[in-house]
Amino acid sequence: MTRKIAVVGLGYVGLPVAVAFGQKQEVVGFDINEERIAALKKHYDSTNEVTSENLQKANVAYTTDAKELRECDFIIVAIPTPITDDKQPNLAPLISVSETIGANLSKGTIVVYESTVYPGVTEEECIPVLEKYSKLKAGQDFYVGYSPERINPGDKKNTFSTINKIVSGQTEQITEIIYKTYKTVIQAEVFKASSIKVAEAAKVIENTQRDLNIALMNEFAMIFDRLDIDTKEVLTAAKTKWNFLPFSPGLVGGHCISVDPYYLTHKAQQLGYDPHMILAGRRINDGMSHFIVSSLIKKMIKADLPIKNSVVTILGITFKEDVPDVRNSKVMDIISELKRYGIQVQIADSMMEVEGIKMEDKLVPFEELKPSQAVILAVPHQQYISSGWETIEKLVLPNGILMDVKGALNSEEKPANIHYWRL
Repeated sequence: MTRKIAVVGLGYVGLPVAVAFGQKQEVVGFDINEERIAALKKHYDSTNEVTSENLQKANVAYTTDAKELRECDFIIVAIPTPITDDKQPNLAPLISVSETIGANLSKGTIVVYESTVYPGVTEEECIPVLEKYSKLKAGQDFYVGYSPERINPGDKKNTFSTINKIVSGQTEQITEIIYKTYKTVIQAEVFKASSIKVAEAAKVIENTQRDLNIALMNEFAMIFDRLDIDTKEVLTAAKTKWNFLPFSPGLVGGHCISVDPYYLTHKAQQLGYDPHMILAGRRINDGMSHFIVSSLIKKMIKADLPIKNSVVTILGITFKEDVPDVRNSKVMDIISELKRYGIQVQIADSMMEVEGIKMEDKLVPFEELKPSQAVILAVPHQQYISSGWETIEKLVLPNGILMDVKGALNSEEKPANIHYWRL
């Protein structure tokens, strides 16, 4: 039996899911953002995750009318799960969308959540809301499942269809239905978790593990900086060991790695356990912007460059390279800290439309950037590094500084009149 599928939330996660299913069957794509829906109807994806060609090929009916969910019996929920200002899980968007789905839920429907949560949210938070607004009983009139998203923004190799998928449901029978439904579009392995909580936990530790590994590399970088040792050279040497994990230091932002660990630590603290290591890793990664700015100030002083009223160019403000997503970008922290020193900043980002983002400081078109005392290559978009030093050199004044945060450029090709630093 072919299920009538709806995907709720058409962002970085939901749109690729909807398009993948839409290449096999008719799909309802629901989102409350009217501008987003209007753009998708014109086959334009502002996130750059899906090409115009693939949008045209997919049989997806984009809508802001929640009533259309009533005709669907397999609803996939793919909305962001952010944190509050005090780093606590913000379940408001998930609760709100559950209310909308519940008010338009038909008997026999399976609701599968893909949003990252701590173990227990699907059954303890979402089900009661679905029951309240639908007047139906979970496990009897409708069913829920959980299948954690693994979309990696900007990754054209590891896509929704080619990444191993975890599925789970309230019962073995529901898990099997979810398995078969996803298997119609997933080319990789589809793994059946023993329970919804196991699947929720698996997802939240995936990004937590990555966060901690990057934090360790960042701590190495801060130690080696004091020892005047090049961290990248150390890691290159260490990687010759067969079981050394190939992580690198860097800024940790975005809506996953910098957020998801707080979902797990929140639940742990509710249970009376203080997760020391996870929170320590978060503190290290959240402090890297301060370390980068402090390192720049030290290099400017050493190079006899003025601090106050000097100009520093920032290349890239998104949370990762070649992705137009600024959510939780740690580059914003760099900009704020530079200003506290009285430094003027000029900011460019090849992935963002100059007029398309609301910021205190306006983006400057790359071709209009003026040479400055220091350049921070914060996000190595291809436009900035494809020609090596040729593009960057023109932006740095003689005796100036290039802060290559991710070590994207070849240090051996550095021009003689530029001071170079990398994590």
